[in-house]
Amino acid sequence: MQAITVHDREAGADGLALTELPHPHAAENDVVVRVHAAGFTRGELDWPGTWTDRAGRDRTPSVPGHELSGVVEELGYGTTGLTVGQRVFGMADWTRNGSLAEYTAVEARNLAPLPADVDHTVAAALPVSGLTAWQGLFDHGRLTAGQTVVIHGAAGSVGSVAVQLAREAGARVVATGRAADRHIVLALGADVFLDLGSERLEDAGEADVVFDVIGGEVLRRSSALVRPGGTLVTIAEPPEVGPENGRAVFFVVEPDRVRLTELMQRVRDGRLQPAVGEVRPLAEAPAAFAPGRGRHGRTIIRVASDVPVAAGSR
Repeated sequence: MQAITVHDREAGADGLALTELPHPHAAENDVVVRVHAAGFTRGELDWPGTWTDRAGRDRTPSVPGHELSGVVEELGYGTTGLTVGQRVFGMADWTRNGSLAEYTAVEARNLAPLPADVDHTVAAALPVSGLTAWQGLFDHGRLTAGQTVVIHGAAGSVGSVAVQLAREAGARVVATGRAADRHIVLALGADVFLDLGSERLEDAGEADVVFDVIGGEVLRRSSALVRPGGTLVTIAEPPEVGPENGRAVFFVVEPDRVRLTELMQRVRDGRLQPAVGEVRPLAEAPAAFAPGRGRHGRTIIRVASDVPVAAGSR
């Protein structure tokens, strides 16, 4: 099968290549998925799991990508809850070969059924962004109706989902980003938008939850925004300083079949719109990893030939 592989940690995106790999084997409780569409995170080439397995052993050449939508091709021993030929979407494991391949082996519990009326490209944009937003806001931030949340990077793939979920939950949403993103974020339901290039972060006021996807100076200054009893949540890096009278949480998203199903129902109802950007073929995945592309939405890689490339996306 064809797959995007990486074997040189120092080479970064330049080390990505389209290669031939053996067809994956479905271990116990696994399924093999024929991948139709896949998503990735540009920063994953810096993650330890891209280079080593769960025991810390080198596993290169490895296949990046951790979001996928496709069809179950094979069931491993003991696998339940899914069937051969079923449409599915979800997350590939962090320390195994991922989704930028024609086929990938995934733990069945990491996948959820994909309804027939949802396109593979939309489904592939949802797992990491949707679960990260949900877990950050509600599992870790404990956001409830009537509270105020500040969401940094609100036009990004995670931030845009977080804005929509927080708004639906009845929270007051203060969003931050670049000036060019103002209209996008306000259209998603944010109550207030702050341009961090020209406005003071402190003007956001106090919040019950601050959800950060940026890190660095924005994360450090965000602790002061958290009102007593509130929570600073970040996926960027462990915070150096937490709120004076609140909590600070750094987390890595976890698979959750039940929550994926709930998020997908919101997509079908029109209550949630994942940010899909460019759709590119598998051979162009190395170029899609290049930093600074500046396009809105998550880049999705078309893997199976029956998934169309969106007009104007190449």
